[in-house]
Amino acid sequence: MFHQPVLKNRRTLLERAEKFVSDIYFTDCNLRGRLYGDSFPLESLGSFLSPKRITFTEASEQIFAPHKVGDTFGPTWWTCWFKVTLKIPESWRGKEVHLLWESDGESMVWRDGQPVQGLTKDGEKTSYILSDCLKDEEPHSVTLYIEMVCNGLFGAGQGSMIAPPDPNRKFSLQRAELVVFNRAVRELLTDFELLIDIVKELGEGEQRGFQALFTVNEMVNLCDPSDPSTFSKTRSLAKNFFSQRNGESQHTVHAMGHCHIDSAWLWPYEETIRKCGRSWVTVIRLMEKNPEFVFTCSQAQQFHWVKNWYPGLFSQIQNYVKKGQFIPVGGTWVEMDGNLPSGESMVRQFLEGQRFFNQEFGMYCKEFWLPDTFGYSAQLPQIMQGCGISNFLTQKLSWNLVNTFPHNTFFWEGLDGSKVVTHFPPGNSYEMKGKIEDLLRTMKNNKDKGRANHSALLFGFGDGGGGPTQLMLDRLNRLTNTDGLPKVQMSSPDKLFSQLQVDSSLLCTWTGELFLELHNGTYTTLAQIKKGNRQCEILLHDVEVASSLALSRDRTFQYPVEKLQELWRLLLLNQFHDVIPGSCIEMVEKDALRYYKDIRSDGTALLHVACGALGSKGTSAGVFNSLPWERHEVIQVQDGAGKPDLALVRAPSVGLSVVKDTEPMTPVSVTVQADGSVLMGNGILQTVINKDGTLASLYLITSNREAISDSCHGNQFVMFTDVPLYWDAWDVMDYHLQTRKPVLEVVQPVHVVSSGGLRGSVSFTLRISDKSVITQDIIMDAMCPYIKFETEVKWKESHKFLKVEFPVRVHSPNATYEIQFGHLQRPTHRNTSWDWARFEVWGHKWADLSEHNFGVALLNDCKYGYSVHKNTMTLSLLRAPKAPHANADMGTHHFTYAVMPHTGSFQDASVIRYSYNLNFPLRLIQCTPDTVTWSAFSVSTEAIILETIKRAEDHSGALVVRLYESHGSSVTATLSTTLPLKEAWHCDLLERQDHTQPVSVSSGGITLSFSPFQIVSLLLIM
Repeated sequence: MFHQPVLKNRRTLLERAEKFVSDIYFTDCNLRGRLYGDSFPLESLGSFLSPKRITFTEASEQIFAPHKVGDTFGPTWWTCWFKVTLKIPESWRGKEVHLLWESDGESMVWRDGQPVQGLTKDGEKTSYILSDCLKDEEPHSVTLYIEMVCNGLFGAGQGSMIAPPDPNRKFSLQRAELVVFNRAVRELLTDFELLIDIVKELGEGEQRGFQALFTVNEMVNLCDPSDPSTFSKTRSLAKNFFSQRNGESQHTVHAMGHCHIDSAWLWPYEETIRKCGRSWVTVIRLMEKNPEFVFTCSQAQQFHWVKNWYPGLFSQIQNYVKKGQFIPVGGTWVEMDGNLPSGESMVRQFLEGQRFFNQEFGMYCKEFWLPDTFGYSAQLPQIMQGCGISNFLTQKLSWNLVNTFPHNTFFWEGLDGSKVVTHFPPGNSYEMKGKIEDLLRTMKNNKDKGRANHSALLFGFGDGGGGPTQLMLDRLNRLTNTDGLPKVQMSSPDKLFSQLQVDSSLLCTWTGELFLELHNGTYTTLAQIKKGNRQCEILLHDVEVASSLALSRDRTFQYPVEKLQELWRLLLLNQFHDVIPGSCIEMVEKDALRYYKDIRSDGTALLHVACGALGSKGTSAGVFNSLPWERHEVIQVQDGAGKPDLALVRAPSVGLSVVKDTEPMTPVSVTVQADGSVLMGNGILQTVINKDGTLASLYLITSNREAISDSCHGNQFVMFTDVPLYWDAWDVMDYHLQTRKPVLEVVQPVHVVSSGGLRGSVSFTLRISDKSVITQDIIMDAMCPYIKFETEVKWKESHKFLKVEFPVRVHSPNATYEIQFGHLQRPTHRNTSWDWARFEVWGHKWADLSEHNFGVALLNDCKYGYSVHKNTMTLSLLRAPKAPHANADMGTHHFTYAVMPHTGSFQDASVIRYSYNLNFPLRLIQCTPDTVTWSAFSVSTEAIILETIKRAEDHSGALVVRLYESHGSSVTATLSTTLPLKEAWHCDLLERQDHTQPVSVSSGGITLSFSPFQIVSLLLIM
């Protein structure tokens, strides 16, 4: 093979080959310098600027002013439309002709009124192919329109990627011309680059690396860049090398094109629509030339956007879905956060996503696809299984800061015991480029060698879109079976998981949540978004319950199917994994808060209509309870003069009644003591509140137990310095705990606001700093086993973290946190690295710390970040990061939390029910004084919660009810209803009726058996 003796100097031979294909050195005589042949200027180039995103039709009707390459335009987020007229020289007959277009913005090429190609310099797409081989009959004169947006692939951060956007940034077009593209040179460059990478990646310890070195050196000897006749022999050397095959046992890489597009992040929702268009039309072009190319694509919302904005492109996508090349994956409306959405929201993500994919493409996804979310709830396996999904792909746990996750392919067992086959691509990326390093990393990083011999490799530019390129496909096509590298096959999720299922007998099992040891700050950042999410989840729940009851009582009632779907889809969109976590720019927050405002406005109107249909049109006050248990609590009403008043009312389970003020067994007493502290009691609790608003005592009267630790104070506000290593909005680091400072400065000491009876309350104000203050009302209601803390914070801090602490007299190695459809335990100690990595954790409406026969629960109405270390329970309240949102969380915040000491277990003490009561208000309605108290549903066992009542998606005469076991017990329960029920069936979470499981309906109700944390959905035919 080698005609002359070759010196064994690895460095010189390697660097010689590198310089031969360099785009910096020796381009006058090396191969890279021959990639483009002749060039030719455009006939004309015109442009106009638009501050808004407009349609092609509107853009094409504008007046285009002459534009010169190098001119700047902007500012950020504007759009510059170009009109390009060109004429290809006749002498280029038989040549491959490209329009070369280099700019620092993202562009879409439009031809004959249709989008045809995305162009993004950062995504290695800088040319539009006008002709593969110019023929006489092809048009030589062409007019194109190019839509260029004034932002890059990752927005427009000022100084760094995640910095807040520079609103005044200017952009430019650096190159625009016709060129002859030398395809043979490109093919040869790919061969050289792959061989050079093999030399570098295999290193000096592998014989195969030296074979690649000597092969590429001989290729340099053979190849004369100025003489294309030498290219064929040169390429044959590379082909011989690549065709030397592996053994049968070699690892197999399943390559799939991918283009992760964040539905909003460093750019607004509207720009994502165009990112989808640019990326996906480019994918279609690749499929036209590469029939083996397979592309995976998630998020039904993005498909829905493309359908509305680019209907022609959507039709092409539908065609390639049928061919099996363009594969919808994931089954959800968006790639949502895996921690913060409620259980019902997660179900709706799949319900909306799977139904959309079935309606548009005639298929349901078999795999859940969530590569970039900041942790994964332990209830996801059961929710997946209930939606027809048994496989799961992600890679985010490779980001763990402390511990290396021990598996790549394994069974993930959820809270109820449901299992799904789970795969983390060992390359630890969802945007690989098909390079040698990607293949070797995929093989070497596999932590399940000997158990799983197949792995996914997702290739294509991602996060900001872009997707795969022809170069990536060319690399992978050469390496299907090359000795020294893993085998490569273009594949699909179904093929990969089918193979993993076949080989699953040796796989390990991971039980419980997949906790990401990073990005813990996302449980708290952008508090208004989190509050909007919680409140809108509750509002839509109540609208569905009230509308379902109205429909059941009056068949002429119009259940708001379309409007509810619209509102749910808005809520689900805001649960995207860079929106609800708060890791987005200010523009996105404004969009999200506007969507919540729309949901609140329209949802409140729907609730008013539904409650009006439930109650008779009278002038008396009534109350509607959407929760499945009777409630006896203090609410605010209006007296006869229309002034605010309080009433202690009873409300039936999922029903309504007239407001009848009842007397409490023990009125609330409020006593100001000599030292200025305030003593409050209601017969259940007694508390002493210091002048600074902290709790000196919280006493559970019935059990003679003090809840607050000796020499400590409850309700202690504390501040921390909060400067992470890089990911500002995302991360709170362990070392922030060393900077704890109590908030001590009293502006206005505790004073009585409500002196007792049905409600006792005090108020106080603390100064956090010269910029920020806390004002809080501490409220004790009659008959209520918890104390509420209604809080207002005027917050103008920088890189600070506000929390509130309750040191309690409880000793337990574990604390319990509510998650979707259940709860789980996490350690209160820091014995191992796995324990202390959870210094900040997430939970939903409550957390509890209990020892045998006594405990304390911490409830909240819109917070998600917790920490329980030893006996101190901490609720995270507000952060103040400055990137990517420069004004994150600045302003006035209102939130409520509560503390509830209890005897027995939290299950027996009804902590779960009280957390619902705190979050789900009793709704005032109008009715007549003789309105009969009415309950639509009730459940016989407290362990079972009736979570959802809604109209069935495909059956106007049926309801779907969803229940779950909340205590962690095996139990039999009876669901009773006063509605006219004909028959009942089990159904899955997609509401597909299980014809093998009818439900026995008797006069006493429906009897159901539950295992711990099981979710059960029923189809009730009315």
